Formats: sequence, structure tokens, C-alpha cells
Amino acid sequence: MPKYQHKQQSALYKTSKQKGAWAEDIAFKWLVNQGLTLKQRNFYTRYGEIDLVMNDSSQLIFVEIKFRKNNDFGTAEAAITPQKCRRLAAAAKTYLMTNNYGNNQPMRFDAVTV
Repeated sequence: MPKYQHKQQSALYKTSKQKGAWAEDIAFKWLVNQGLTLKQRNFYTRYGEIDLVMNDSSQLIFVEIKFRKNNDFGTAEAAITPQKCRRLAAAAKTYLMTNNYGNNQPMRFDAVTV
């Protein structure tokens, strides 16, 4: 019976996009359990997407989520390259301007790997 359940669960996440959404859901639940609240999911800009924008009592948190089934093509952490960081920073700047945050808005960037 467990094999059937595993196959059935695996069938739900066939595409990379579905696997990514599954990983985002896991990360989101974990972050909420850590006391963060959601501001926005999947904020799209010309620079790329911010997976989650969360906040705690004092700052905005821009969250990048990476999923890897295995390390055959590198770790999830290694996928967050300097170029990716620059694109995330540009996307965050767009988020701040779009949502009328001031220049002194406390913020940070977090990564969650699944």
C-alpha cells in the first residue's frame, strides 16, 4: 500500500512547475510556523520572480525557494548564483517602488531549500 500512495503522490507533481509549487507550499508553511506573515506570493518583474514576500514585526523578507530532488546537477544552494542575487535585488527594488515603500524600509533576503 505505501508504494501505491508514493506513486499516486509522485503523479501529482509531474512537471518542474508543479514540483516548484509543491516546494513553495512546504516552504511557505514552514515560514508561517516561524512567525512570518505573507505579503505576496510570486511577484513577477522583468528581472524575474520573487517567490515569497513575507514580513516579521520589523522587516520585509524576500524569499527565494529552491527545490532539488537530488544533487545530480548541483545543490539547491548552488543554484542561487551571484547573477540570481542581482536579479532578486532588482526585483525587490521594483516591489518596493510598486508598493510605495520608502528608502529606509528594513528588509532582508532569505533562501529556503527543499
